[in-house]
Amino acid sequence: MASREFVDTTIAVRAPATSANLGPGFDALGLALSWHDGVEVRVTGSELAVEVTGEGAESVVRDETHLVVRSMLAAFDAIGVGQPAGLVVRCHNRIPHGRGLGSSAAAIVTGIVAARALVSDGPERLDEAAALRLAAELEGHPDNVAACLLGGLTVAWADGDGARALTVSPDVRVVAMVPPHSVSTEAARGLLPELVPHADAARNAGRAALLVAALTSYARPDVLLAATDDRLHQTYRAPAMPDSYSLVQRLRADGIAAIISGAGPTVVALLPADADPEAVRGRTPDGWRCLAPGVDARGAHLRE
Repeated sequence: MASREFVDTTIAVRAPATSANLGPGFDALGLALSWHDGVEVRVTGSELAVEVTGEGAESVVRDETHLVVRSMLAAFDAIGVGQPAGLVVRCHNRIPHGRGLGSSAAAIVTGIVAARALVSDGPERLDEAAALRLAAELEGHPDNVAACLLGGLTVAWADGDGARALTVSPDVRVVAMVPPHSVSTEAARGLLPELVPHADAARNAGRAALLVAALTSYARPDVLLAATDDRLHQTYRAPAMPDSYSLVQRLRADGIAAIISGAGPTVVALLPADADPEAVRGRTPDGWRCLAPGVDARGAHLRE
């Protein structure tokens, strides 16, 4: 029999994919996309059962090390309740794994949101700010989890109190070109140098600020290309994803604001709201998927 601290019902959570960095906003900017994973969870009297369908179903673990489960257990600990005797966790995955579209962030956020909802007063004991701090701690950086949790375009940062974020409202069309192969986030991060030229860092700071302005006011849609210019991570990561980097270079040469999504290898193009995404769709390499998801302004939430 479950503890009276836990609710006796099935909790369903929906969490969006995310594109992080957006060019110059390394580990700071994130954009939630209308492309979702779903999780259904229930506290039971004994044992853990994990079911997975969709993306990654053939390879992900189905025990307490599953990322959704690990995140739930971390949230229960943060809330201050004991681990339940048993859990049933059903994951319905649509976000591709290892493509730079925030699948791990979605797993972490769904676990935290589900755990809060399973505790009778969970949202009061673990508020949004605390949930973000925990999610960033589990993920290792705040950009994807902030956008996944809060929705829309987020600017995230960390200080002595952990991760924080603010949201802004973008008006943008997104085209995502997803290759058939994955790239390890750890491998992509391993290519980054410990030091970069001061001029490159200064340039990125200015472009990141410009990008926030470009995504919140389309009075100057022509600045998107300049605003997504990056010198801190994409060039260094090119050896891990040469086809993606080459596609970015070709699109940018034609005036399209293309970037590597997160750690890659997905390529995302950011277009003015009145632009036709077919112009980009026709440039997608053979064997790649091309999608045009909207921006998810809501973020992770409980499904009715």
